[in-house]
Amino acid sequence: MATETLLKTNKHSKYISYRKILYHRFFVGLLLFIVVSLVFTVLFNIYAGSSPRTEIYEPVSLDLVSLQVTKIKINAPYSAPRYTNCTYWSCFNVYKCGRGGHDKITIYIYPLREYRTEEDRLISQLSKEFYEILDTIRHSKYYTANPEEACLLVPSIDTLNQNTFSSKHVSQALQSLQYWNNGENHLIFNMLPGGAPNYETVVDLNTSKAIIAGSGFNTWTFRYGFDISIPLYSDVARGIDNTQPEQKNFLIISTQQNIPEDYLAELQNIASSSNDLLLLGNCKTESNRIDHTKRCEYTTGRIFNYPDILKEGMFCLVVRSARLTQSVLMDILASQCIPIIIADTIVLPFNSHVDWHRLSLYLPEDNIKNLLRIVHSVSKERRGELYWQLRWVYERYFATIEKITLTTLEILNEKVFPLAARMYEDWNMPEHLYGPVNPLFLPVTAPKSPGFTAVILTYDRVDSLFTLIKKLVRTPSLTKILVVWNNQKKPPPPSSDWPVINKPLKVIRTKENKLSNRFYPYDEIETECQLTIDDDIIMLTPDELEFGFDVWREFPDRIVGFPSRLHVWDNVTSSWKYHSEWTNQISMVLTGAAFHHKIWSWYYTYKMPVEIRTWVDDHFNCEDIAMNFLVANVTRKPPIKVTPRKKFKCPECTNTEMLSADARHMSQRSACINKFTKIYGHMALKAVEFRADPLQYRETNSGVPQLYPDIGSL
Repeated sequence: MATETLLKTNKHSKYISYRKILYHRFFVGLLLFIVVSLVFTVLFNIYAGSSPRTEIYEPVSLDLVSLQVTKIKINAPYSAPRYTNCTYWSCFNVYKCGRGGHDKITIYIYPLREYRTEEDRLISQLSKEFYEILDTIRHSKYYTANPEEACLLVPSIDTLNQNTFSSKHVSQALQSLQYWNNGENHLIFNMLPGGAPNYETVVDLNTSKAIIAGSGFNTWTFRYGFDISIPLYSDVARGIDNTQPEQKNFLIISTQQNIPEDYLAELQNIASSSNDLLLLGNCKTESNRIDHTKRCEYTTGRIFNYPDILKEGMFCLVVRSARLTQSVLMDILASQCIPIIIADTIVLPFNSHVDWHRLSLYLPEDNIKNLLRIVHSVSKERRGELYWQLRWVYERYFATIEKITLTTLEILNEKVFPLAARMYEDWNMPEHLYGPVNPLFLPVTAPKSPGFTAVILTYDRVDSLFTLIKKLVRTPSLTKILVVWNNQKKPPPPSSDWPVINKPLKVIRTKENKLSNRFYPYDEIETECQLTIDDDIIMLTPDELEFGFDVWREFPDRIVGFPSRLHVWDNVTSSWKYHSEWTNQISMVLTGAAFHHKIWSWYYTYKMPVEIRTWVDDHFNCEDIAMNFLVANVTRKPPIKVTPRKKFKCPECTNTEMLSADARHMSQRSACINKFTKIYGHMALKAVEFRADPLQYRETNSGVPQLYPDIGSL
């Protein structure tokens, strides 16, 4: 029996061993198969990649020496007429874009050729401007030499000027293009549409579904969201430099030629009754030819040089005429004269992205008789904003053919890839004029629970520093104290000498003695709100500090503090002055004792103009004025003063060594205001008559318990 059991066991063991062998062989074979497959794949790729490749698509050649001639037969088919209701959904194939996995359009330029009729006549003359457009596209980040991966295709046929090409033959040439496909995803450039006597506002050409980047559009012919309105380039504007006269001698200047008679009559009536309008017309030579470099006054016949006279005007007129778009608009912008546009149906260049209300005035055509009244109503501040904006817009978008072309391509790119588009502020609000976009999208009232961090800038006044720390820790909402030790020659006191407090305290030693160190965005500042305070401001009570923090919670994007100042204009010196007397108005809250969002410290360090920070560090003054300029420039809002306290220096602190005791202090502060105004290009500070006080701070016998009883008085 035992022998029989042993035999059965041996048979079972042999069966299990045999099955294990089969499994082992299977998995070993599978592993070998995978390894061999991988090796084969790698070797194939190596040998395939090592063979020389030929570039199939070469960049287009813009060599004008030996152009290939293409003859257009007389019976060649025409392209279809322009689709008047095109949109990006009906006339544009967006699926041709983004094939490379990136978020930018790709543009293909057809090979440059010389198109001729069967009679050997050129059907289009290549202009310098159109060549610059092609060359700009060719060297831009959007260019591709592969038509198969192109999102947009640009025919190399010059259609800029309606008078230099044959519409009939160009329509035939477009139809002959290899990838025309009824104009889908094609881009046509045009600057001078139509001709006498009708002067159509869109190019007279069978463009089918093609996008038109053109000037001269009116609101009827412009396909919103599809076409691109570009400026009519002016060779005259190219020769205008940036120099400006010391002052503008004329309020309004009109140098435009071919103004309609009814509008001209209205302007003549205004010019004859007021010296505020200088109305100029054509000047003729002895041979009765028009001299385009001169302009003559209608009333006196005085002769002025053109375009030099444009620089003498604060405002310059652009009036609708037979051709809706005039090159004088670019001349006016280049001359830094604020345009007054009197053309109801005009579609201005890059209107989808450039806000023309920021750099020009609109005047309805039927209101031209009120021209002077409307211009006189524009404040000095508004004129300054318009002036500086137009300078920036012209230099950025209109100054050269290259900038016009690249702006056109960027707008097209944003239409195709809207998620990659820039914000309105990026297109229209230069940081050197307006500062960055207000970054604080905060709730109406910031939460109280996180509290605030006190940042104390100190040098060596240890006694007042310790006194201040002991008072600060009695403020309920204080979270942390950060001491910025600005003395590189003397170390801070040892830890054993510091007061024992129940709040975290950190000492940071700076590398250089700079006032800007108080606004460095230290990582230790973990709360949204920071209290910037000097080491000698020891008279503030915990109630005043707590109330100041509560006020900041309601105005988290502003500077909220205690000592206030004002900027005033001095008519004698024609400059701004720093005013420290007690007044109803304030425009600055000194950061010797002020609450502000910690992001302003980051903006002060990294986004504020470097010239201002350098000025502060070199003169060891005005860092608080610089911060007020920064915040007001971004938010367009004044600071908030809290509590009625007027005096901040205690009687025993009248040390003649203090910075504020210097006799030159006030003049330096005034110099700072004028310097910062010049750097920003306008007066950024905003004055306000407002002060925040606790509700019952003066009602001693009201019977209502006060939340902040210990508030200082005048």
